[in-house]
Amino acid sequence: MARARAGETLAANLRTLREARSLSLSEVARRSGIAKGTLSQLESGTGNPTIETVFSLSNALQVPVSTLLDERPNAGVVLVRAADREVLSSNAVDLRMLRRLDVTSSVIEVYEQRVRPGETQHSDGHPGFEHVIVTTGTLQVGPAGSPHELGPGDYVSFPAQSPHTYRAVSGPVTSVLLLEYPADTTPLPTGHPCN
Repeated sequence: MARARAGETLAANLRTLREARSLSLSEVARRSGIAKGTLSQLESGTGNPTIETVFSLSNALQVPVSTLLDERPNAGVVLVRAADREVLSSNAVDLRMLRRLDVTSSVIEVYEQRVRPGETQHSDGHPGFEHVIVTTGTLQVGPAGSPHELGPGDYVSFPAQSPHTYRAVSGPVTSVLLLEYPADTTPLPTGHPCN
């Protein structure tokens, strides 16, 4: 039931954003590099999006990822259950978006992130900053040419515009990922955090 609601949220948000911009499915497919049939499935709530798919749509529509995945919460207490949030996966990383925070000059997306051993997640770059806090395991993360090794409790922040990587050093890694976008800047049409 929870996963169905997540798919319905993506479907509704994708359709609303596309129609608000007067874009056809074909145009969104061209901009995102995603097949038109896949987009049609996502809009109908029957698709199974990957990290790459959602970040490609984010860049194609020039909105933060949370604009596609999140429902606007009511004021007051916000409780997010892990079981109510869909997991986006790639070859090396599983992301579960927990919350979008609209701060005066920034949009901040909060994710639970799991990095599987034996694979490296590469990103070509995207607008904003990445903030990573490791909770379990050892993670190598940061700019592609000079990543940092983090253990439990360690934190790193880096500009996300340049290529960067994530790699579990030994065993699985659990971490918190914060994506920070300037409120007046939208993601670029090419590159995304988990490309």
